[in-house]
Amino acid sequence: MLNYLKICYARIVFLKNFRNFVAEIKKTNLMKILVCISHVPDTTSKINFTENNTKFDANGVQFVINPYDEFSLTRAMWFKEKQGASVTVVNVGNSSTEPTLRKALAIGADEAIRVDTDPVDALTVAKELAAVVKSGGFDLVLAGRESIDYNGAMVPGMLASLVDFNFVNGCVGIEIDGEKVSLTREIEGGNETLISSLPLVVAGQKGIVEEKDLRIPNMRGIMMARKKPLNIVASTVTDNATSVESYEKPAPKGQVKLIDKDNIDELINLLHNEAKVI
Repeated sequence: MLNYLKICYARIVFLKNFRNFVAEIKKTNLMKILVCISHVPDTTSKINFTENNTKFDANGVQFVINPYDEFSLTRAMWFKEKQGASVTVVNVGNSSTEPTLRKALAIGADEAIRVDTDPVDALTVAKELAAVVKSGGFDLVLAGRESIDYNGAMVPGMLASLVDFNFVNGCVGIEIDGEKVSLTREIEGGNETLISSLPLVVAGQKGIVEEKDLRIPNMRGIMMARKKPLNIVASTVTDNATSVESYEKPAPKGQVKLIDKDNIDELINLLHNEAKVI
């Protein structure tokens, strides 16, 4: 009887250890996703400049997660929930960007990284992100196709080139099955379906998820975000390719001239001689 109990106990210990081993193997094989987050002014904010129009005035400006990045973050959360992926968010910026990263954590990201430097230009940001990708061993990098402040649309492509990953721009659909990735991107006149493999950089936009699918952090998420790691790493870039000389606001719109709907001759005259568009 004693020997039988010993055998049963040994089997239980073996099964427990084996299950733990399997769990650890599965954990190491989980897809690692990095989502790039830009800290941008809300579109309703009034923009001003200081120091003779050489610096952006952040006073009174409400900052948010770049909407295109938020679409990509929401898609990453789908992969986390459906496929067990881990999701890390990253931002290149100073300490003022941390509330935006905390919001991303409250939405559901597992951890955050802030590269402690000002985002001078697209190439600088891409180089900083490349260092994070290389050190973190990420399989999939998701970003918005552009940020709504500069609208440069350069960082994702530059990043893909720097880390030698496949790259898909303007993505409106993505599905992953093992190492195989099915993607849909928007092109002129329609959509294009592509097949790629990991590792991969994807620049997403509306369509990768819909606006109705975006997530508003709840109280539980906000409380949990306070306990999630927000790692601050030093800059790796020592030289900047560009510098700001000055900012200039767009010219104000001119006065509108209203023409009677029956006065076609006057409309043609103004379009030809004043607006010079015909």
